[in-house]
Amino acid sequence: MPKLTNNAAEEAAPGSKREYIWDSDLSGFGLRIQPSGAKIWVAKYRAGHGGRNASVRWFTIGKYPLIDAKDARTKAKKILAMAELGGDPMGDTTAKRREMLVADLIDLYEAEGCVIQRGIRIGTPMKAQTKQYTMARLRNHVVPILGRKKITEISTGDIEALSKAVVDRKTSKDEFQGPRKRIIVRGGPGAARKVVRDLSAVFSFAASRNLVTSNPVSHARVRKTDNKRERFLKIEEIERLGAALTELEDRGVNPKATNIARLWALTGCRRNEIAGLKWSEVDFELGRLLFEDSKTGKNVRPLAGGAAALLKSLLKTAAPESPYVFPAERGEGFYQGTRKIWPEAMKLAGLEGVTPHVLRHTMGAFAASAGEAILMVGALLGHANARSTQIYAHIAHDPARLAADRVATPLAKALGLKTPQGDETATAHPDKDDTVTAD
Repeated sequence: MPKLTNNAAEEAAPGSKREYIWDSDLSGFGLRIQPSGAKIWVAKYRAGHGGRNASVRWFTIGKYPLIDAKDARTKAKKILAMAELGGDPMGDTTAKRREMLVADLIDLYEAEGCVIQRGIRIGTPMKAQTKQYTMARLRNHVVPILGRKKITEISTGDIEALSKAVVDRKTSKDEFQGPRKRIIVRGGPGAARKVVRDLSAVFSFAASRNLVTSNPVSHARVRKTDNKRERFLKIEEIERLGAALTELEDRGVNPKATNIARLWALTGCRRNEIAGLKWSEVDFELGRLLFEDSKTGKNVRPLAGGAAALLKSLLKTAAPESPYVFPAERGEGFYQGTRKIWPEAMKLAGLEGVTPHVLRHTMGAFAASAGEAILMVGALLGHANARSTQIYAHIAHDPARLAADRVATPLAKALGLKTPQGDETATAHPDKDDTVTAD
């Protein structure tokens, strides 16, 4: 066991599971290294004078390098000295935290609890943008309504009242915070479902820290999932979209915006996977996209011929000084002007309520309706969790159902039974159904 110093903390490498390094000089003082690479100073002791029968306590001192080794050691000495005298510093801290307000719990969640809750990435830190959106929802919707309540006093009724307030847009606002920062909070049913899910994660985190005994969101009578039918485009609508993009280019719109939209449709990729695409992530030889840091981490996606042809045409005029396929007009980032141009394209195409994400659903729906297996649909879309692909399950069953209809219809006629009109010519193509069921 080495003496814990800043150098020792810096050199500690993460493994496949949580590991500890204990200090050679101060018994009970250690450094916890998470698989994600996070390093946290801890103090371990037994509460009271119960000897080996006493409860083991883990006191989290703080993260390295926000807290250096010297300060962490000083704090650990105080904690371990209190325990040696029969005290229980962690128990005292937990008791105080149980009196904390919801706003304080949200602060603690931001600092220590923003991790993936399920799937193969469970326990890993949220992506920066995911964390940003999550915390914005919690601070703009939850804190104004429940922020001053104690976490131990939150009831299912409070959760139901919060959900209704967000649905009714009572938390909505549009204000400037400084000359260049505008905050727009809209609320509505969709926002309410996301806020409820976020708050459920916060209270699950609190329960894991023994700050509350149960999660009040679990039994609240509110909708936690969308459970709606997701829209996707028909072929005729895609043709209108293509015509609209071409017309916008003729009007002088930046072709980066229109080509990003075309690639959304041709790849089924997420918004910023295409907008922020780098040339290093495009493999023309093997026909694939190798995303360095997508929503689900490193991810490989097939590259269809139409998308590859478009990218090759863009490669001819690529800016050599930028790694991005669509570099920003100013600065070193990637182009982000689609938010202004997309509404124009939708208005011109007559596609009300269509977002870029609808193009992703369209790719999934077309793949499923073509008879591709659900796992293949998930591979096309880059899903890390099969649950995400289940929204296309009923479409994937359509080809088999129609095959059964073609086989069984003459048998039914031979048996003297009536058959529904149109069975022989039915089709599973998405043109016949512009929605898919989502959980």
